[in-house]
Amino acid sequence: MGNIVAIVGRPNVGKSTLFNRLIQRREAIVDAVSGVTRDRHYGKTDWNGREFSLIDTGGYVVGSDDIFEAEIDKQVELAIDEADAIIFMVDVETGVTGMDEEVAHLLRQVKKPVFLAVNKVDNAKRAADAVEFYSLGLGDYFTIASTNGSGTGELLDAIVEALPEKEDKIEDDLPRFAVVGRPNAGKSSFINALIGEDRYIVTDIAGTTRDSNDTKYNRFGFDFNLVDTAGIRKKSKVKDDLEFYSVMRSVRAIEYSDVCVLVVDATRGFEGQDQNIFWLAEKNKKGIVILVNKWDLVEKDNYTTKQFEERIRKETAPFTDVPIVFISALTKQRIFKAIETAVEVYNNRKQKIPTSKLNEAMLEIIQHNPPPAYKGKYIKIKYCMQLPTPTPQFAFFANLPQYVKDPYKRFLENKLRELYNFTGVPIIIYMRKK
Repeated sequence: MGNIVAIVGRPNVGKSTLFNRLIQRREAIVDAVSGVTRDRHYGKTDWNGREFSLIDTGGYVVGSDDIFEAEIDKQVELAIDEADAIIFMVDVETGVTGMDEEVAHLLRQVKKPVFLAVNKVDNAKRAADAVEFYSLGLGDYFTIASTNGSGTGELLDAIVEALPEKEDKIEDDLPRFAVVGRPNAGKSSFINALIGEDRYIVTDIAGTTRDSNDTKYNRFGFDFNLVDTAGIRKKSKVKDDLEFYSVMRSVRAIEYSDVCVLVVDATRGFEGQDQNIFWLAEKNKKGIVILVNKWDLVEKDNYTTKQFEERIRKETAPFTDVPIVFISALTKQRIFKAIETAVEVYNNRKQKIPTSKLNEAMLEIIQHNPPPAYKGKYIKIKYCMQLPTPTPQFAFFANLPQYVKDPYKRFLENKLRELYNFTGVPIIIYMRKK
């Protein structure tokens, strides 16, 4: 399970530059997925073999200084709630400001590791100036220059050292479903409709994280864990009034789940924030089911569901092979169907296709539709296999793998989807040298 590290600090101290710098090394390799709109504030990185998620809490507020004060408090509280470690960034050019003192005051009360990073230290004089940050009462600091990356190695060493080793808890091998979505889409009502007022809870397993509790769900012959997130269980001090916060709340739930059940408010459509959460789940290679909730409130004629569905698929392209279920948590309409679908997606994600069967089917398709020649060179794909990864990934072996372009990979993916049921599951295709 991944750890989460949050970067906090007042505006313009260089949080985003550091964030981009740490993510860049990794993004290029990991995101060979085309067409993914990247969320600028969330990414994965690794250092010395430890992988963690990085969240940049900055740059959300435009407005006067007093609005900043309130917002910064919120961001810091959110980071304190959600992250395993916190990087607090300050700027040597401006020295200690009132706002820095405010943030330091909040952070001094925290039990989690806090790393004070003094940015823009690119010469000896500035290194000497950094001494004044001892006054924040957070102990030693790290001097860095996020633009050229100096000092970031030492900072990362210390962070990785301090991150709690996530012990993989005794897995009960039950599917883990996370209910995610923007505020007020009806996540809680869906969960309550599912669990019922009389709470069909067999046991409460304290989750791996302080605030993600697993609820064992067991009825109608289904057996799974509901990854219940902080955002669902406790209305935290942080008001979910900014897009960013609910996305951040979803990060952890998504990372801990097998299938994400994305609840969308039918009266609002599939908006920017729903899309962010969708791509976050896709990027983490999770199964996805979209539930369109409050369907009872929508004026309907014969075409409504179809039109609504088409609109969503337009937004999720190229990953359109995702089940969409229209429900009403209030009237419990199709709640059962929603869970049935999530279980199906879970099974799709787990399936392994025998190599001989795969080659038999795919090589014939490839023979009829070979990859287009590139600069007069013919590309021959000789063999394919499903990789032994937890999520469906396939390797195709070719004489000139580097010339196989995205459109052809998409063609292969679509064929795999036609042959085998991968509905709701992201597929990754690699081209390898034979």
